[in-house]
Amino acid sequence: METRKLYYEDPHLDRFTGTVVLCNPTEGGWEVVTDATAFYPEGGGQAWDTGSLGGRRVLAVREAGGAVIHLCDGPLEPGQEAEGVIDYGPRFHRMQQHSGEHIVSGILHRRYGAHNTGFHMGAQCTTIDFDTAIPLSDLKEVEAEANRAVWLDLPVRCWYPEPEDLKTIAYRSKKALDWPVRLVQVPGFDCCACCGTHVVRTGEIGPVKLLSAVSFRGGTRLEMACGARAMEILNGAYDQNRLVSKTFSAPPEATGAAAERMKELLAQKDYRIGELERRVRAGIAGLYRGAGDVVHFEPGLDSGQLRELADAIAQCCGGIACCFTGSDEGGYAYCLVARDADLRLLGKAMNAALNGRGGGKSAIQQGRVNASEEKIRSFFAGR
Repeated sequence: METRKLYYEDPHLDRFTGTVVLCNPTEGGWEVVTDATAFYPEGGGQAWDTGSLGGRRVLAVREAGGAVIHLCDGPLEPGQEAEGVIDYGPRFHRMQQHSGEHIVSGILHRRYGAHNTGFHMGAQCTTIDFDTAIPLSDLKEVEAEANRAVWLDLPVRCWYPEPEDLKTIAYRSKKALDWPVRLVQVPGFDCCACCGTHVVRTGEIGPVKLLSAVSFRGGTRLEMACGARAMEILNGAYDQNRLVSKTFSAPPEATGAAAERMKELLAQKDYRIGELERRVRAGIAGLYRGAGDVVHFEPGLDSGQLRELADAIAQCCGGIACCFTGSDEGGYAYCLVARDADLRLLGKAMNAALNGRGGGKSAIQQGRVNASEEKIRSFFAGR
């Protein structure tokens, strides 16, 4: 049977009454069909509506052969009248995002001949893939034009043209379509084949914000948000910028320059710290000049610093430099360095004795052991 699609007749309808014509048990619930519904099924990049039907929770909605099938968490009796209640907040959010996406896609198609090849309406933002490289420098103009369409509060027309009329209408479509074709038109901005729900006037979309654009498969992947979701994102960014402004003691409009200055200062400080650390490692290595084989523990080093220390000690000691960093509780990272010895057998023996893992070349071995400092020292004392 063909379900009467109330969501096309009035996309703002959030309550309706329909007669149950079919109810069958299925995996995860009961499939319920009514003679009319305002629940939009999944399709066209837009998720299904949720809500309740006859007091049962609607978990998912799909369309098959013209019938809209509601997956409910309980059965309904065929022939009964069932009140449907749409979760209108998520529905309106999707309408804002979908209509805003049409306007942006229409502008990009007109300006650059870009075709929309992918569309996903996520929880945070909407992602659109285009087959054309779009100049990133132009996106501010595109965003401004999209918002102008919103401020004009234009009527959004959704209709099924007659076959002869359809041939005369220029509209966007990913592929050739057989009649009937549902068109969604924003006058002066876009006309596109679409099965989704849309706002009645563009003023309902609210602000349109383009969030990011990156190269993707020879084209462009764009992220955007509209309406309340755009405001949530912008307010979150403003709150973060206010914290940055306070931290840097800079006005909100100058936090970027303040961050760049801080980055330069940190780079200079990192360089000075690096130089001091190299001097400290050289000083430690000097303590072992001519000492032969050395076992040294130094806390708080990363793998690069540990290797540099072991290399510096090996240059001075004239033997094998065995350096460790870590703790008895968490284990120790190690680096063994020698100028004139093959360390592979030593590394294997140490890993076997001290529950370790690692390896490397003949002149350097790196890894980690799970043993205490006392056991590590005992291992080398017994060689």
